[in-house]
Amino acid sequence: MNEYTVGLISDTHGLLRNDAFNHLKGCDAIIHAGDICDDNIISKLSTIAPVHAVRGNMDGNVNYPANCLLTVGKHTFYILHDLDRLDLDPQAADIDVVVFGHSHRPGSFLRHAVLYINPGSAGPKRMSLPISLAKLHLKNGRLIPEFIELK
Repeated sequence: MNEYTVGLISDTHGLLRNDAFNHLKGCDAIIHAGDICDDNIISKLSTIAPVHAVRGNMDGNVNYPANCLLTVGKHTFYILHDLDRLDLDPQAADIDVVVFGHSHRPGSFLRHAVLYINPGSAGPKRMSLPISLAKLHLKNGRLIPEFIELK
């Protein structure tokens, strides 16, 4: 199989919206980039697909790692909560995608052939920032981000 969809979610802060859950159905894997604040969120997401989660600054001393490496198909992902705490050179480490959260601002950019992507915050509404998640479609070696604004 050379086509995968990876669901990207972050900053749920204890709230898993039905809309978020429904949009993640059908994903081959789910990444939660921290500030989970309720283990039941990971349990519920695990009913859809394998979940790879990291600890955010609001998660305290939970059993999630500060960062995580994941391979999906031929692509390597590095997951952390706060991009300012990136402790390696993704290009030198042959990482294709860096997934992060923390800022609550959805977006993506390329740097030295590495895709950096923040799905935004899927939790409680904060200021004027959108409530969002993302999907990353891996098709024939291409990385295609899709951002989804939640209700």
